[in-house]
Amino acid sequence: MNACTLDPPLAYGSVVACAEPPRFRSLLRAVVSLYSQLMYPLYWLLHRLSREKDDARKMYKLHVEGTRLLCDAAKKAGVKTIVLASSSGTIAVTEKGDVTPDETYPPPLDIIARWPYYASKAYQEMAALERFHGPGLRLVIMNPSLLLGPGDDRLSSTKVVLDFMARKISAVPNGGLNFVDVRDTAKAFQAAMKKGRHGERYLLGAVNWTFVKLFDRLERLTKVHSPRLALPSKFAITGAHVIDSLFRQWNFTSPIEADTVEMAEYFWYFNHSKARRELGFTPRDPGDTLNDTVRYVRENFLGGIRRSNNG
Repeated sequence: MNACTLDPPLAYGSVVACAEPPRFRSLLRAVVSLYSQLMYPLYWLLHRLSREKDDARKMYKLHVEGTRLLCDAAKKAGVKTIVLASSSGTIAVTEKGDVTPDETYPPPLDIIARWPYYASKAYQEMAALERFHGPGLRLVIMNPSLLLGPGDDRLSSTKVVLDFMARKISAVPNGGLNFVDVRDTAKAFQAAMKKGRHGERYLLGAVNWTFVKLFDRLERLTKVHSPRLALPSKFAITGAHVIDSLFRQWNFTSPIEADTVEMAEYFWYFNHSKARRELGFTPRDPGDTLNDTVRYVRENFLGGIRRSNNG
């Protein structure tokens, strides 16, 4: 998200494209040297978000193999602190929402193993903890929830808001989610560079809501009617996977993202008190975040038109 701008200038590149570790280490030293001269902190973001199972290998290569390469090269280049951008989905996913996980909750690998993105992020954390440790080194893992707010020009997180406003959601999921403002997350990353403890995870979120509550709030903001249909979880998940499978067999693009439907039947709740206590993380009112998200989506993806109940 462009809204998540940190003070340093950004340096773009592909970790996995540098197949030769010596060449990569040389490039990394140059970046570290430049940032040090400019007195900027150094942040690393290895990220590829995809709901497609066909992209599983690509995500593993970037998130896991790329992280190993980066950590090894960073140590040789003299990097002392890495702040790793992960996801709350590596920790905080439950079937019933009857518990509210914190950073001590065991990773629900039995659940997230079926979703390549979250599985690869969980293994990314393990790879980083295994590779980047030693005297004077510090690895801090940040676990934000769904990032909302302005600036998501790729719709990597705000697509659910666009789909709601475009009336593409026909049924209300039975699960619940946590979301957080991208601007508050950016500040937490900056704080983590100074205050984060080595080997620790920090969950970043603003609120735990059911999808019913989220859609009701979006209805008030957008004047678009929220769907009222709610299907039993097993029926919704099975139906989505059947439709997706049939369209794939016919080499057509499925109108349904089966994994997205399945994930929405789970609960992504958690407690962010550790980040509040140790990093000074203070998320803004979720209503303000939703309002800014709706405005951004309307202006950038819906032609700036204020939609009414009639059209």
